[in-house]
Amino acid sequence: MIKPFRIDIPQADLDDLNDRLSRTRWPNEVADAGWDYGFPLARLKELTEYWRTGYDWREHEVELNELPHFTTEIDGQNIHFVHVRSSKPDALALVLTHGWPGSFLEFLDVIEPLARDFHLVIPSIPGYGFSGPTHERGWDMIRVAWAWAELMRRLGYERYGAQGGDFGSGISMALGAVAPEQVVGVHVNYLPTRPDSDAGIELSETDEARLDKVRQLMANRPPYQALQATTPQTIGYALTDSPVGQLAWIAERFAQWTDPTTPVSDERMLTDISLYWLTATAASSARLHREAPRRSEPCPVPVGVAVFAHDITQSVRPLAERRYDIRHWSEFDSGGHFAAMEVPELLAEDVRDFFLTRIG
Repeated sequence: MIKPFRIDIPQADLDDLNDRLSRTRWPNEVADAGWDYGFPLARLKELTEYWRTGYDWREHEVELNELPHFTTEIDGQNIHFVHVRSSKPDALALVLTHGWPGSFLEFLDVIEPLARDFHLVIPSIPGYGFSGPTHERGWDMIRVAWAWAELMRRLGYERYGAQGGDFGSGISMALGAVAPEQVVGVHVNYLPTRPDSDAGIELSETDEARLDKVRQLMANRPPYQALQATTPQTIGYALTDSPVGQLAWIAERFAQWTDPTTPVSDERMLTDISLYWLTATAASSARLHREAPRRSEPCPVPVGVAVFAHDITQSVRPLAERRYDIRHWSEFDSGGHFAAMEVPELLAEDVRDFFLTRIG
């Protein structure tokens, strides 16, 4: 039921990518546009030229294949995952879940430090990367969580923790809800807390400022989210047909969601974008935004939260404590939405502290 997997992209697909990049049809841009109208033309041309002439997918493919990759079928869907066992036989297992526009690649820099103390299972969400496209409705975060519970059962783990950011946060919380007897705790680095006028809680100025940011996001839905949550198939045509379109769509998120002092390298970002392109999963990954509003029951297991200063929204602890059993709370001055890629040392240490110290 579980099969070893090796990454081997056909050369014809890489040649096709190079050809498409060389024939890009560029739009014009108004003078001094900056970021006012979207991703700047000069920066996108720079990234495109590097993707075409400097970036080497094969080099990264070799490095990625040094990891133990596997696939299995769960609920009619192919599931790809990386499984790294700790040298400690009795180590606790952790399932690490990425978000959008990330992938299992988000966790590359935390594998070594976390594997010292944990067995690691790093799946690709159905519809993403090597899990391949989904083919039916209903792959929401709850269904993904059930799939993760089955995956961990097949791997023989009776007790395990969960960690994630972005969609990975919601999936990890849902996993705690659907498998509370197995999940010992959930650690997240993204936990939106909505304003609650009935909470009757006096908040600090810092927390009020954070809620103002949440209110702004709620009032002005980001364009990418609006499109993917309403017409993911429509935007999928453009992203699946144009590599530069896919590049701009994701690179804009990396530019806007990271801490300027801890940027993700172009090399790592292009590997992530190449994964979306080479697996043709732009549309299927976008569908999770449409499915996402289906919510799980409140997570009943202990929760740890890491708040990074430059994330797109920061959690408010008094409001989070009304819904979750918060056992651990850390706040960091650096790092953004892609914490595992931006500040892997900080995230790994926080995860270790939560699972080994706070809940044992």
